[in-house]
Amino acid sequence: MNIMHLVNALPGVAAQGLIWGIMAIGVYITFRILDVADLTVDGTMATGGAAFIMLTMAGAPVPLAMLGAFLAGVLAGLVTGLFHTACGIPAILAGILTQLALYSVNLRIMGQANRPVSSRQYDLLVDQQSVRSLSLDNPILVVAIFVAAVIALLYWFFGTELGASLRATGSNPNMSRAQGINTNFTKVLGLMLSNGLVALSSALLAQYQGFADVNMGRGAIVIGLAAVIIGEVIFGKVFRNFALKMLAVAIGAILYYLVYQVVIWLGLNTDDMKLITALIVAAFLAIPYWKGKYAHVKVPAGSANAGAKTGGDQDA
Repeated sequence: MNIMHLVNALPGVAAQGLIWGIMAIGVYITFRILDVADLTVDGTMATGGAAFIMLTMAGAPVPLAMLGAFLAGVLAGLVTGLFHTACGIPAILAGILTQLALYSVNLRIMGQANRPVSSRQYDLLVDQQSVRSLSLDNPILVVAIFVAAVIALLYWFFGTELGASLRATGSNPNMSRAQGINTNFTKVLGLMLSNGLVALSSALLAQYQGFADVNMGRGAIVIGLAAVIIGEVIFGKVFRNFALKMLAVAIGAILYYLVYQVVIWLGLNTDDMKLITALIVAAFLAIPYWKGKYAHVKVPAGSANAGAKTGGDQDA
């Protein structure tokens, strides 16, 4: 095992981690803010890339194609939201149904299982070949700007009345309804925003890896949850601000890909990565529970004596 192989892979780890970090922020919106388990993202992660590539092949500029990918994700979230609110289908099942339907939709969009995109033909925003270059075209810099912009916009949005209503819906839907908030609308809005960010991440990933594939989103929800949990466990006590919490999620995605790269470097079978990911997420989910269960509560000195004295006074 040559340590230089791992070091040389770090720029790619940072680039891919930041790209998936945008997706993880989308998962954070539903998982933590809305308190909804949305499995649509496995399908949306392919829809964004498919829409981006087909729009560029049709002659659309890259920024417009990325906007189209974002809107495609918004539509997917809308479908899940309507399944959940208008049809009364549980959120987790609504996400599964939309994810299942998106597989066929993605095939329809691309016309085949995968589509390549060439950096020679299109002026892409992120290119894997530039990941080690010291230039403004480096995908790490470009995606870092995207992550900062997404966090800034979301921080502003969730500070507005509508954003606060969305947060209130996830925190206490019954009280939100009592305050006159249309919780069905805010749930649909949250799902649309979340899946739009997932599709935007997919458009960036398609550019970075040079193709879109109908299976590129398989297991995306697990990666997203891993990033959220890792970020919370490591930075939860330090990052209290809402914007910093989203930044922690993005950093969690980078750490996830770092673990992935270490697994490859150690020579382990990459076919076991899903199993390893599940174990990592389970471990990070269990850490807070173990801390709460087994941590010893420190009793201030003399409190027992004070309690006994008080009890004695009352008896008297």
